[in-house]
Amino acid sequence: MMPSLPPVGFPALLEVARSDFHKSLMQTILHIHTDGEVANADKDNALSCRIARSIYDQLPNPTTRTRRKAKGQSSGKAFEMAIAAYLKATFLKLDHLRPGQWQVVRIADGDTLAVAQFAQYSHLLELRTLAEANPQLAAILGSDYTITPDVVISRNPVADSEIDAPRSVVGGGTAMYSPLRRAVQTLPLLHASISAKWTIRSDRSQNSRTEALNLIRNRKGPLPHIAVVTAEPLPSRLASIALGTGDIDCVYHFALTELMHAVHSDPKADDAKEMLRIMIEGKRLRDISDLPLDLCI
Repeated sequence: MMPSLPPVGFPALLEVARSDFHKSLMQTILHIHTDGEVANADKDNALSCRIARSIYDQLPNPTTRTRRKAKGQSSGKAFEMAIAAYLKATFLKLDHLRPGQWQVVRIADGDTLAVAQFAQYSHLLELRTLAEANPQLAAILGSDYTITPDVVISRNPVADSEIDAPRSVVGGGTAMYSPLRRAVQTLPLLHASISAKWTIRSDRSQNSRTEALNLIRNRKGPLPHIAVVTAEPLPSRLASIALGTGDIDCVYHFALTELMHAVHSDPKADDAKEMLRIMIEGKRLRDISDLPLDLCI
């Protein structure tokens, strides 16, 4: 059965938000450099340049105005902010699918233990204190407890009055340890940890996997969604993060539909076509518009 289409004249929420997301990037970091290449392309890789330009030309309101190349850190920050704004415009409006009091926040630069503010990871503050006081313990732990997501989604614990709204649910000494109850604890619950990668250029991008594993190993409670959002144009580089299971839920491309068109229209991209097929059919690569719904699961 085909999904029903929205009424004529009423564009879908995710369609509008996706277009607005792309427009915001084109107003900030997605532009043509003075050397003629698109900002997210690798100028030393011909296929990367062709794919990036094709994606750029397919996006809404493209402009050929050239700009100087932005510093990597500046581009990364702008990408994180755009992703946070996109999730606020989408996920926060899907409370009929995932009820709750939610927050979407971009983590400040340099906050190496941001997840400690959430219920599942609050014990990491004590662990860091112990490590700072004991060099031997610090040497053993290394950075295994350091987790620095770019964008997070959290849910506030719920008052008993809300839990009991439809009928009496808690009471009589039951559910005395569930972190969902505000009567038990007051810290927000980490629902999703999102790593933003404007491009994938080196082994540093693999820190997404490292942080994902740290989230898995160090939690005391339910595991949050762990996702990567990227604007990398080369399928081979996307595969370096997307392929494999056990750490990252999925990789989300900022313009997967446009990427697919760019790759399949390129007569010299046979290997890229196959790699893209493997990632999509293997459920390891999705579009940015899939992310809000996946976060409702």
